[in-house]
Amino acid sequence: MDRSVRLVHLQSLFYLNPRGYRVAELAEKCGVDRRTINRDLADLQDEPFRLPLILDQGWTWRLMEGHRFALPPLYLSLQEGAALYLAARLLDRVSDEPNPYVRRALAALAGALPAGVASPTLTLAGSRLADEDSPFARVFATITLGWAISRKVRIRYYTAGRTELRETELSPYCLEPSSPGYATYVIGFASHAAEVRTFKLERIAEATLLNEGFSVPPGFDALRLLGSAWGVMYGEGTVQVVLRFTPQVARRVAETVWHGSQVLEECADGGCLFKVRVAHTLEMKPWIRGWGPECEVLAPEELRKEIGEELKAAAGRYAA
Repeated sequence: MDRSVRLVHLQSLFYLNPRGYRVAELAEKCGVDRRTINRDLADLQDEPFRLPLILDQGWTWRLMEGHRFALPPLYLSLQEGAALYLAARLLDRVSDEPNPYVRRALAALAGALPAGVASPTLTLAGSRLADEDSPFARVFATITLGWAISRKVRIRYYTAGRTELRETELSPYCLEPSSPGYATYVIGFASHAAEVRTFKLERIAEATLLNEGFSVPPGFDALRLLGSAWGVMYGEGTVQVVLRFTPQVARRVAETVWHGSQVLEECADGGCLFKVRVAHTLEMKPWIRGWGPECEVLAPEELRKEIGEELKAAAGRYAA
């Protein structure tokens, strides 16, 4: 095992087992001798990991309480750094809650960028300041740690109407941002339902890391699962949505891949038909309404009626 890989592996082992390990146990797990492990333990407590290890009685190494998982150094090209910057900016703009870790990531990235772009990056990093001890930040930190080290988390979360607070044990399989929902979601196995469920991080009031680990089922495929979703609302069956766009916006519609299943057909008048298959149409409605009179729902009929009634109600408010 390469040394850099071994250091990351050792860090993960400590997170997976809060009770800790003896040097002999770590040596056996990594396939090296004890002297090598002792050097590795010293390196883990230095830069860049700064892993807060303590040696308990009985010669067991374990993590101190309140530790933070650190990643090894990343070596990025300028273009890769620019891509991460754009991704972080987009996540920050579509998040309901200011995320201090997005700001920290942008600040760290700015330190590695050329001077000409570092300054505006730092300015943007501070545009939505947030306390790392805020409820949302604590939830984000716990969920991402459980996701990274395959440990279950106990969450207390609000239902959609925020009228009731419930509790469940969650195995976080993956995280997914959603621009339609202006939020970040965690997808995983929920004990109360005994199945995979989706939770909006902004609705999670508390999250506690548990000592119990989990394994992602071999058949779980996040990309396939979300393939039927316009945002994060997935399902087994799908319905075809057919929209007609006017010539005024047809070119703009054609410029973007809005969904993996979309099919575009040109119309004789210069407009276009937009066809897509999704599990739920709810997340599409704000996008459809955003096109105003330039978009008409042709199918399904239920969605056509819903959008029509909503637009009539909106027009009625302005008629007065």
